[in-house]
Amino acid sequence: MTDFKLIADEEWKKRLTPEEFYVLRQAGTEPPHVGEYTNTTTEGVYSCRACGAELFRSTEKFESHCGWPSFFSPLAGDKIVEHTDTSHGMVRTEVRCANCNSHLGHVFEGEGYDTPTDLRYCINSICLNLEEKPVEK
Repeated sequence: MTDFKLIADEEWKKRLTPEEFYVLRQAGTEPPHVGEYTNTTTEGVYSCRACGAELFRSTEKFESHCGWPSFFSPLAGDKIVEHTDTSHGMVRTEVRCANCNSHLGHVFEGEGYDTPTDLRYCINSICLNLEEKPVEK
């Protein structure tokens, strides 16, 4: 079994496109409203594009009109890790894949969305792969 946390940047550069590497490994952000999954309503499971770990389900995806796919909860709490991010002159909570430590996006709290958690996991489409399949609610 691969320990994705031990993979060096040079190997990641071989595995990922330059755009994927920028977002997943260098904590970049894709432009808003251009991502493959921003507006999709397809039923399925979203996995980390870098390592394949299942992260989110379509049943927790909602339309936030922010320009990136939004979820109100990850598949399971141990699938992601959260870190304080003080870049760009603000304090945010960064979301990373627990399996490979790739940057996924940020989570925001208390924005008033009508969801069960009042959380918005704002995730870059380029960080995800969607496997179309029925999911349990």
